[in-house]
Amino acid sequence: MNRTDRLYALVEELRAVSPRPRSARWLAARFEVSSRTIERDIGALQEAGVPIWAEPGRTGGYVVDRARTLPPVNLTPGEAVAMAVALHRLAGTPFAAPGATALRKLVAVLPAADAAEAHRLAGRVHLIGDGPATPVPAIVADAVVARRVLRIRYADRDGADSVRDVEPLGYLGNPRHWYLLAWCRLRDELRCFRTDRIRSVRALPEVVVARELRPADLDIPRERVRALSLV
Repeated sequence: MNRTDRLYALVEELRAVSPRPRSARWLAARFEVSSRTIERDIGALQEAGVPIWAEPGRTGGYVVDRARTLPPVNLTPGEAVAMAVALHRLAGTPFAAPGATALRKLVAVLPAADAAEAHRLAGRVHLIGDGPATPVPAIVADAVVARRVLRIRYADRDGADSVRDVEPLGYLGNPRHWYLLAWCRLRDELRCFRTDRIRSVRALPEVVVARELRPADLDIPRERVRALSLV
């Protein structure tokens, strides 16, 4: 084990047993180095800002402040789903499996409420093929997460514009485009709106409270579409 790996391992060992201390002698035996080496490593970690202190006495040793070091990353539900969508593009590459394990590790450190919300948000994202290419306007993405009604000016395939209020329910992605899946109040039905055809968008104060997207609502053969998953 090189020094960099040992420094990370030292912090993880101290986190695992916090608030109980580990003596320099115990750590030296654990990592098969001298006690003097452990003391130098602890000093380096302290200089780097890791909250480690020494407890004196026969049963004392080094302690890390777990509350200030866990979790190392705090993801929002939207960030966790963003990672899952990004990993969708890795399908078929050498990094697909490592990417999936990295996502599982990150989701595992989310607070329970955030993890549950991330799974709910992921269930509203559906993908076709190897991954969509066109970007989604930020205000649309925010509205899907916050379940805010949108007023959009949308151009159909012939270029004709119309203004309509829609209730965002989720996304559909294919190799070329993102689609906003939303309940169109103008037509009183579920519609797919290609995001690059949304000319303007405004979030309204109203919140979507009654509708949920169901796979059966998508008029697409089941074998062609799948829901995004965080597992």
